[in-house]
Amino acid sequence: MKVIHIALLVLIAAAIALLISSLDTGSSYSSIAEAKANPGKFVHVSVKMDKAVPVEFDPLKNSNYLSFQAVDSTGQRMKVVYRKGEIPNLAISERLVLKGRYEAGQFECKEVQTKCPSKYKDDPKAASKNAQHNAATGGM
Repeated sequence: MKVIHIALLVLIAAAIALLISSLDTGSSYSSIAEAKANPGKFVHVSVKMDKAVPVEFDPLKNSNYLSFQAVDSTGQRMKVVYRKGEIPNLAISERLVLKGRYEAGQFECKEVQTKCPSKYKDDPKAASKNAQHNAATGGM
């Protein structure tokens, strides 16, 4: 191999290392207060839906508009607007991860990840029973 080839390989390796180190792949959740303090910044917010306030969704009026009130672990509240229609499992979700921006006094949500309750929550032994059953039946 010529010296120029080795130098190019080292340069490419250094460029890749620099690129990887500069990427901010660590995703952390923001609070509602942080989202409000940084309007326009794309954030992930972990919240619960405030079930005391009704969900605004009228498919006859606008099937792409849904809004609800969200509360985070610190007790902060905000209005959430989702413009992609109805969210499956919204009513039964324990927690929601909202991805979007806080703008004009509301959270403009681009993506929602629902965190539904575990079916094993009431029976802690059910998980081990299910695992034993799957092992015995070959996962069926």
